[in-house]
Amino acid sequence: MSSKGISNGKKHISLFGKEMKKNGALYMMFLPAAVFLILFNYLPLGGLVIAFKDFNFVDGMFGSDWMHPLFENFRFLFSSKSAIRVFVNTLVLNLIFIVMGVICEVGLALLLNEIRGKFFKKITQTFTLLPYFVSWVVVGAFIYNLFSTDHGIINSILEKFGHEGIGWYSEAGYWPTILTIINRWKLTGYGAIIYFATLSGIDSSYYEAAEIDGANYFQRIRKITIPMMKNTIVINTILIITGGFKIFETVKQLTNGGPNHMSDVLVTYMYDTTFTSSRYGYGMAVATVSFVLCLIFSIIYLVNVGKSLEQKEG
Repeated sequence: MSSKGISNGKKHISLFGKEMKKNGALYMMFLPAAVFLILFNYLPLGGLVIAFKDFNFVDGMFGSDWMHPLFENFRFLFSSKSAIRVFVNTLVLNLIFIVMGVICEVGLALLLNEIRGKFFKKITQTFTLLPYFVSWVVVGAFIYNLFSTDHGIINSILEKFGHEGIGWYSEAGYWPTILTIINRWKLTGYGAIIYFATLSGIDSSYYEAAEIDGANYFQRIRKITIPMMKNTIVINTILIITGGFKIFETVKQLTNGGPNHMSDVLVTYMYDTTFTSSRYGYGMAVATVSFVLCLIFSIIYLVNVGKSLEQKEG
C-alpha cells in the first residue's frame, strides 16, 4: 500500500473518530432501530428467491429445485383470470384510498386547526385518533352485524319499513364503497394529526398579511396552507400507496375476499394461495409483484412531485 493510501486511511479514521465523538450518542440511539430494520425488513427480502423455485419444506429454501422455466410461477400468475382481477381490485382500491385519504385527512386537519379552545381541541384530537387503535377484528365483527343478510341491523331496518333485505355479501358492487368508508373512518384521524402538526408550525403572520391583502379563507388555504403542507402530503401519500398494496386486515376481516373472491386484493390472494393452497412459490411470486408495483408507483409519484416542485421554484 502506498504512503498516499495510508495517509487517506488515517484521515478517514480520524474523521470517523471525530464524528463518533460528536454524535456517538445519536448513533447509539439509532443502532437498535437499524438492527430491527435490517433483521425484519431487509433480510426477509431474501425469501423472494422462493418465487423462482419449486419450494418444499423438506429441501427448504436453498435445497428446493429451481423452476423450469425459471419464471413459470410468474407466467401462470399473469395468465390467471383470478390474478388479473386481484390486480385490478388492488389498483382501484389504492386509487380510491389515495384520493379520499388526502381529501379527508387534510380536510379534518383544517377543521381541527380552526378550533380555538385548547381543551376542546385536545378532546377532539383524541376522539379523531381513537378509531386507529380499534382492532380490525372488532371492526370486522361490527360490520358483519351491520350488513349480515339474515340478522344485520341495516336489513332489519329495511324490513321494518316494508323493503326487502339486501344481499350485501353476495353483491360485489357495494364493497369498494363500504371498504373505503371503513378505511377512512379508521385511518383518517391518524393522518389528520400528522397534517395538523404541520399546520401548527406555519407562521400565523402569513395568514395575517394575506387577510390584510383581502384574501378570503379559501384563498389563504390555496395560496399558503396547501403549499406549506406539500412535503407532508407527499409523505402521507406514499404511506397510503404502500399501505394500499399491503391491504390485508381490511378485506380479510370484512369480506374474506368475497363474494366469490370479487373483493380479493394482492395480499389476501397471496395469503390464500400460500397458506390455504400450499403453493408457496406462486404465493411468493404474487408477493414479488406486489413489492415491485409498490416500488414503481412510489418512485413515479416522487419523481412527478420533484419535477413539480422544481418548476415552481424555477
